[in-house]
Amino acid sequence: MSFVYILAAILIFGVLIAVHEFGHFLAAKACGVRVNEFSIGMGPQLFHKTKGDTEYSLRLLPIGGYCAMEGEDEDTGDPHSFTVQPGWKKLIILVAGSFMNFLLGFLIVLIIYSSAQGFYSPVISGFVDGCPYEGENALQVGDEIYSIDGHRIYFSSNVTAILSRGGETHDIVVIRDGEKVELEDFVLTPVEYEGYSSPMYGFSFAVEEATFWSTLKYSWYNTIDFVRTVWFALSDLVAGSIGVDELSGPVGIVSLINDVGQSAESTKMALSDIAYLGALVAVNIAVMNMLPLPALDGGRVLRCALLARLPVVQAEHVSEIVSFASCGVLLLAGLVLTFIKKAGLWPLGTAVYLTVRLLMLARRADAER
Repeated sequence: MSFVYILAAILIFGVLIAVHEFGHFLAAKACGVRVNEFSIGMGPQLFHKTKGDTEYSLRLLPIGGYCAMEGEDEDTGDPHSFTVQPGWKKLIILVAGSFMNFLLGFLIVLIIYSSAQGFYSPVISGFVDGCPYEGENALQVGDEIYSIDGHRIYFSSNVTAILSRGGETHDIVVIRDGEKVELEDFVLTPVEYEGYSSPMYGFSFAVEEATFWSTLKYSWYNTIDFVRTVWFALSDLVAGSIGVDELSGPVGIVSLINDVGQSAESTKMALSDIAYLGALVAVNIAVMNMLPLPALDGGRVLRCALLARLPVVQAEHVSEIVSFASCGVLLLAGLVLTFIKKAGLWPLGTAVYLTVRLLMLARRADAER
């Protein structure tokens, strides 16, 4: 494994966490919450400076950072503490971290796409001879595939991805001559064609020229598609369609970044692919961090919502009980998952599985480079 790509992975994680904490910092300052320390990195301090009520520090290990707000977990009697703020301010502060990760992911994709010559749109440009899916009551040249089985199609690669999640029949909506046309229970499966080595659907897609607006549009689409892919991963987790043997974590991501970098045709392409991978991980963190689970911002948002109408003293006691119970449930779930993994009793998946499946989808972002 290349040391350069290991270092790149560490820096990516560090930047993503630092940006997340910076979001909390900006929101806290904007909402009048006292920030005791904002740190880039972890471990021993290399540099620190106090300005106003906040100590700014740079630490040795580039593996993240933190935003230490006054009264995050208890009322300290300070009117500028987090605990005594109204619910809407708490919501803004807690969501700001994930928002910054999402924004970072979007900006990375936008930068990558800025050099693209065109984008593969979901507009059908032609059919293979003998394709059974072409016809008056079927698909036609010029059709823009708008959705499949209720899932929006943003670019051409979405078509295969969505079709692979269903059976042989699909509800397809296309835009034809400016109007939506519904093709219900439309049979669509790969077919063998003469002269082609493997089965395929038999239609091709048009390339949309890269302009300022199309670049902005497809960058947004790609970022939204990241979000959807995370939710697909979570649904696969619940359905048990992904096995425990595919469970991965930071080490797995480092390995994938190394594989992506080494398989690239050039240094420029390696940097582009790793950046794209970083954008996907950024959005992954944004979504996963808002899940209503203990220790995540989503869990804190849920707790604030549940306790919003309780008196402060009562809310503190209930909050302690909720936190203790949540951590207990999380610990129990971890023990059960560990037992299942060791015993091989049930093909559970994991939300982090997208570090295996999703990161391997680090395609060239449907852009002609």
